[in-house]
Amino acid sequence: MTAPGTLEAPPAPAEWAPGERGDAGPATPWTLRSFARGHPGWATGIVIFLLSAVIVVLARTRPGFDPYGWLVWGHQTLTLSLDTNAAPSWKPLPYLFTVPYAVFGHYQVWLWMITSLAVSLGGVVFAGRIAYRLTGGGSGERRYPAIVAAVFAGLGVLGIADYGHYLLSAQSDPMIVALCLGAIDCWLSGRPRWAFALGVLASLGRPEVWPFLAVYAIWAWRAIPSMRRLIVGGVVVLLVLWFGIPALTSRSPFVAGTNALGSGRALHNDKVFGTIKRFLDLQPVPLSIVALASVMFAAWRRDRTLIALAAGVVVWVVIEIAFALHGWPGLARYMFEASAVLVVIAAVGVGRLLSDPPSLSRSAGWAGIALVVVIFASLAPSALSRERTEHKDLLVQQKRTDEIGRLATTVSALGGAARLRPCGEPLTRLEYQTILAWQLRVNVSKVGFKYSQAIHRGDPIVLFTPDSHGWKVQALHQRLPSCRRLPG
Repeated sequence: MTAPGTLEAPPAPAEWAPGERGDAGPATPWTLRSFARGHPGWATGIVIFLLSAVIVVLARTRPGFDPYGWLVWGHQTLTLSLDTNAAPSWKPLPYLFTVPYAVFGHYQVWLWMITSLAVSLGGVVFAGRIAYRLTGGGSGERRYPAIVAAVFAGLGVLGIADYGHYLLSAQSDPMIVALCLGAIDCWLSGRPRWAFALGVLASLGRPEVWPFLAVYAIWAWRAIPSMRRLIVGGVVVLLVLWFGIPALTSRSPFVAGTNALGSGRALHNDKVFGTIKRFLDLQPVPLSIVALASVMFAAWRRDRTLIALAAGVVVWVVIEIAFALHGWPGLARYMFEASAVLVVIAAVGVGRLLSDPPSLSRSAGWAGIALVVVIFASLAPSALSRERTEHKDLLVQQKRTDEIGRLATTVSALGGAARLRPCGEPLTRLEYQTILAWQLRVNVSKVGFKYSQAIHRGDPIVLFTPDSHGWKVQALHQRLPSCRRLPG
């Protein structure tokens, strides 16, 4: 019995669970494993960034002709003297990075190389994720077929012809591959806004992306009204960066297309089949056959996703053919994106051979494994040949790095860029034009490469010519006393 007016306390449980008395319980210690599990995206990004920094240091390569021109754009923007008339052809995607990186002086080249490689290596991850998902890796206990497909896709992207060269020379083409694959992965993952955002970034790198982004934007506008502001913003960004900046800094808003005309690497005969051949040469024949078989199997199963990816490959190549007929180069690297999707399609076919093998015998699983082994064996000779080619190219790039280093030493020994700029037009071989422009902090158009014409004009010039001992510098027709003291 309790006294009137008193409250009876509820019986206390024999044991209290952690946190039920108001305390938070013992804190879970932070570990790398817990961070990776809780934030897989961040963990993957950090690993890729660190790996990229290590590769850039150990590979001892430097950016190619175009990337040095993009670095020049960054310095020019800071000094309000941007001129996009000269080579390389205007491209907004690298400009987004080279401008802020220019604040860091000569570290700009390192920041760009690490960024370019890190974004590009992200394409390997996205290719693996797409193949894993389409092979059914997210369900069931037998996940090894999806894992094999993911590994096949990642290695296949790295195995695209000349892909390693463009990775280590800090080109933007592998970056665009990563952005396109990232957009596809986000679309498959149910993240339409991220898919559109990555599509816009990819469109800042290649105009071939524009038709695909337009179709996606029309669909999203109707299906997801909340995306309409994002779509309008994306279109404005594309127009301003592709045409607005050239309108202010060049002779025409369409200077990118004008500069691309008349390329020495453009096809001059049979542009249709020549472009197709360039595309097919990006991958070994067995891989293309596996991809074709994968598409046929997808058509039989009415797999709309894989059929859509295959249609995208065809449309991309058709667009490139149209560009080639217009007079643009139609280079193989402009089709890296289509080739990467082709790799993913082939990888899905390999994964499905393991997960849903053909019933060639009572042991259907063994039949699928046998076919996969045959596929890998057929690709091995091509993989070894391309590895040797990439190794030879790496040695050439490292030799070029030594030449670039000696050029920087030479410029510094002569008093630096500020002393050399008043001494007239600098001239060098065409392959070093953008490099010398970056070293001297001048526009690419200010660096000539036609020696005889410049000498006959009689104007002050400074010739920079690489030789076996370093760089030979010759100052001719000089009028300023400080410039007359240069080698002549």
